[in-house]
Amino acid sequence: MKANIASNVFYDLFPQITCLEQAATGFIFTEGPAWDKTDGSLVFSDIKANTIYRLKEQDHLSVVRRPSGMSNGLAFDAEQRLIACEHAGRRLSLYSLYDPIGPIVTLADRYEGKRLNSPNDVIVASDRSIYFTDPNYGLVNELQAPKAQEQLFQGVYRLSPSGKLTLLINDFAGPNGLALSPDERKLYVSDTERQHIRVFDLDEQGRLVYGRLFAKLDVSKGEGVADGLKVDAEGHVYCAGLGGVWVFEPDGSVIGLLKIPELTTNLTWGGVSGRTMYITATSSVYKIPVGVTKAGF
Repeated sequence: MKANIASNVFYDLFPQITCLEQAATGFIFTEGPAWDKTDGSLVFSDIKANTIYRLKEQDHLSVVRRPSGMSNGLAFDAEQRLIACEHAGRRLSLYSLYDPIGPIVTLADRYEGKRLNSPNDVIVASDRSIYFTDPNYGLVNELQAPKAQEQLFQGVYRLSPSGKLTLLINDFAGPNGLALSPDERKLYVSDTERQHIRVFDLDEQGRLVYGRLFAKLDVSKGEGVADGLKVDAEGHVYCAGLGGVWVFEPDGSVIGLLKIPELTTNLTWGGVSGRTMYITATSSVYKIPVGVTKAGF
């Protein structure tokens, strides 16, 4: 498996590039991978199958939750409870994977009295603040009638540890993936419609300041859109979409493109040492050894 474009740093990050492996397949549209440190396994969404799956390192697959509210992005909080972006539920939900009869808690489903659009991706900061994107992609799907969009914008939000929901910005055409820098002083957000990534500084209250263009993806490199984002411990930024996984230096310059055989949606790190990258791509989940861990792993 070769990279279309690559610097020497790329081969430091992917020293075993020929080891890209299809870990599981047979799905409809995979998304939202997150590593469960408690169980040592990967959880991910199949949006159109309305299911959250668990994948063990031995490639054993099981169902975590069905129906899932047509979940997309997933993340674990400090107590290793699963946060899910539900398209059908139009909410951010929380529940424990280890209490199957426990409640599913709604963390956020309205802003200023109006329903959210369809939360898409989510991350949790070390201070327990939750950041998520809310495009309108889930308002029309195959399982139910189209829903009215109540928010007149597609926003990026912060949910404080006390439960206060704050709109951070509303000028995105299609906010999608998001990630924090290793020091959590910068927030990266991809814009699917504009095929680029923006970066913002975070002030002491968790608000966005000094927004600017971080990188624009080359639409000639393959199928897909600017989608899921992650940042590694050295500050490199990874973006799923447009041919595979794009990798950028902290200054926005391109390091390389890891080609994936299917339309690529998202990625995360896992494994015992945190040096296995898992990539969701339409009908499959792929994995590959990587030379550096995820920020905060």
